[in-house]
Amino acid sequence: MGLFDKAKDAADQNSDKVEDVSDQGLEKGGEFAESKGVGQDQVDKGKETLDGKIGE
Repeated sequence: MGLFDKAKDAADQNSDKVEDVSDQGLEKGGEFAESKGVGQDQVDKGKETLDGKIGE
């Protein structure tokens, strides 16, 4: 079993924690983008898209 397989297994076993951490990261990224002048609608759309990709 390779390193990638081990990481995937760990993520699968702790999916709730992974989801919480990814949500926190997306929120911080959104706040940063807004502080740089990106519009709220664009930030929300980007967060929604990324959250869907991460959840796959």
